[in-house]
Amino acid sequence: MSLVITRHLLEQNFVEQRKQLCAISYKLLGNAAQAEEVMQEAFLRLLDVAIGKQVDCLQAYCCQVVRNLSLDNMRRLQVEGQYRVYTDDGELPQTDGGENPQRLLQQRQLLQAIDAAMETLPERTRRAFELYRIHGMTQRDIAKELSCSATLVNFMLRDVGQALAGCREHL
Repeated sequence: MSLVITRHLLEQNFVEQRKQLCAISYKLLGNAAQAEEVMQEAFLRLLDVAIGKQVDCLQAYCCQVVRNLSLDNMRRLQVEGQYRVYTDDGELPQTDGGENPQRLLQQRQLLQAIDAAMETLPERTRRAFELYRIHGMTQRDIAKELSCSATLVNFMLRDVGQALAGCREHL
């Protein structure tokens, strides 16, 4: 025997079955606040769609609507969790590398400025800087490697320092 859903019947069913419906949603979502939101959404959706429909069991119909909305909510939260990061302090979200996007942009701009400054220097000076900073060689060893004096290496490193001084604004 089917019955026609009325607003009064729907409200009465939701009040009587509230704990059971909320438990269905909570079991899927694991969060009481989200379960309550699903309950509200289910009730409003049923008011819009179900009034005047004929159903065999209103309780089962409401349970199914709550279950389906909970599953939809759970899937949406899983997708959002992959792409969205929430922060408590309102700062920019952290990316997988642990840096925020603004900081990554600043670092890229700094690297571009360093690269542009280094391009203005002679190859030999760039090589001296690379050997000194990256390979950790002493100025004396660099002088032997480049077949020049240690004093010249000192001047080349000074030139690099002056060229990179303009990059400090990016720090």
